[in-house]
Amino acid sequence: MIRVLLADDQPLVRAGVRALLERDGDIEVVSEASDGRAALVELDRFRPDVLLLDLQMPAVDGLGVLRELERRRVDTSGRRHVDTRVVVLTTFGEDDNVFGALRLGAAGFLLKDAGPRELREAVRTVAAGDALLSPGVTRRVVERLARVEPPPNADERLAGVTGREREVLGLVGRGMSNQEIGTELHLSPATARTHVGRLLAKLGVRDRVGLVVVAYESGLVRPGEGGPARG
Repeated sequence: MIRVLLADDQPLVRAGVRALLERDGDIEVVSEASDGRAALVELDRFRPDVLLLDLQMPAVDGLGVLRELERRRVDTSGRRHVDTRVVVLTTFGEDDNVFGALRLGAAGFLLKDAGPRELREAVRTVAAGDALLSPGVTRRVVERLARVEPPPNADERLAGVTGREREVLGLVGRGMSNQEIGTELHLSPATARTHVGRLLAKLGVRDRVGLVVVAYESGLVRPGEGGPARG
């Protein structure tokens, strides 16, 4: 059973999402929260597998929740460590916030007008440890922010990355799967997967979403070259 916490400030939205998620019997909404502060309390209480997080909430917004989760993940005491995976619920008008959420470790994002099956599959995907980016807006979000917000230390992040790993990172940024990367570079899918795993460790990111962000920020992928990331 996949345990979900649903954080959204609109009661009707929460009721509808809960009904859709629980329809097949393998997903349970263990709690709901109407603002970010309550979401953090419920995260401590239930330790869910997945948090469905609205970015626009009172008290503490979605980015504030993600900042706190990131702080807890690196807490050396281990007492507040949280492994909950986060899917951001968004609309087309929240590009800037979505990119910030990806930088803060969200496993991906989903449009609020997604269909019932897409919603359930999104929860299953991130619960299994994969990344999720809604194909309808991924490239537009990443490219737009890559144009205007290059971090000052973008090149430094690749200091320990080999030439082959840079090639793999660029292809991940273009949305290629391990199978496609292997075909492009004449590698087996298992070898491509190994390179991806090493990149995750070297760059300190949680999943392929983070690799896509780094690929754009470092200039390995230019706006107009990329595509949606796959898990």
